[in-house]
Amino acid sequence: MITSYSEAVQHWKGKPYYSLNVRLLEKFGIKLRKVALNGGFTCPNRDGTLGTKGCIFCSEGGSGDFAADTLPPPQEDTAFIAYFQSFTNTYGSVRELERCYMNVLNHPNVAALSIGTRPDCLPDDIIGLLERLNRIKPIWIELGLQTMHESTARFIRRGYALNVFTEALQKLQQAGIETIVHTILGLPGESVDDILETHRFLAQQPIQGIKLQLLHILKGTDLDELYKTDPFHVLSLEEYTDLIIRCIELLPPDMVIHRITGDGPKQLLTAPLWSGYKKQVLNRIHHEFKVRNTWQGRLYTP
Repeated sequence: MITSYSEAVQHWKGKPYYSLNVRLLEKFGIKLRKVALNGGFTCPNRDGTLGTKGCIFCSEGGSGDFAADTLPPPQEDTAFIAYFQSFTNTYGSVRELERCYMNVLNHPNVAALSIGTRPDCLPDDIIGLLERLNRIKPIWIELGLQTMHESTARFIRRGYALNVFTEALQKLQQAGIETIVHTILGLPGESVDDILETHRFLAQQPIQGIKLQLLHILKGTDLDELYKTDPFHVLSLEEYTDLIIRCIELLPPDMVIHRITGDGPKQLLTAPLWSGYKKQVLNRIHHEFKVRNTWQGRLYTP
């Protein structure tokens, strides 16, 4: 049991939380980078099934503004995680998805495949496909929950209820698929207590990893239009630092922290502008962990 910041830093090799880098070293024995990909998929929030505009914060790139269309050529002594990031990457037929995924898994430098998707786009036949492919190379599923609160989910046009998430999560765990959940801190209308409640909820769910991200307002999104016409509060660096630490304190110590911030393309960023300086943001958060003598799981209750 970890009882101090210094013990946490020693345990997690330099950070007071269980970072993705530490997890990758444990699993693969080497440090791996992620290569973000655009698989050419769409989303039920864009093709008319649920809507045509996407989630209120989603850019034209489908949250994959840095994603490439192709994998890098094979290289000796190089390995990476391929990450289907743009839009909804299980939104297709089993045949189409299997062809797409196998093209990536057959690349000699791909060590694992991470797939960004929605819990309402994981029918049983696709989960069966993921279970089969997981025997070839590790398959990770990344689910964009963002919040547990139904009123906020309606506001951001998420398009599914919380029970859809928990049911999909149960099926993924039964199939042995490692699952990572995305949350957004600072969604309009959410209080500090609301944000902490989402992370208390996730601390009790059978998930293996989490990505915590600041709300970005990107040009061209409906959120950007709302911010211009009816400005809402955007978190300051001080507020975000406090929140991210309080959320991580609540999470179990064996849950991998894949991300504690995020940076949208600077040319698209409306607010908050401080988020464009990722290194300084991370330094500030890590320094505050030390000042507070705290670490991941300090307030976790099983």
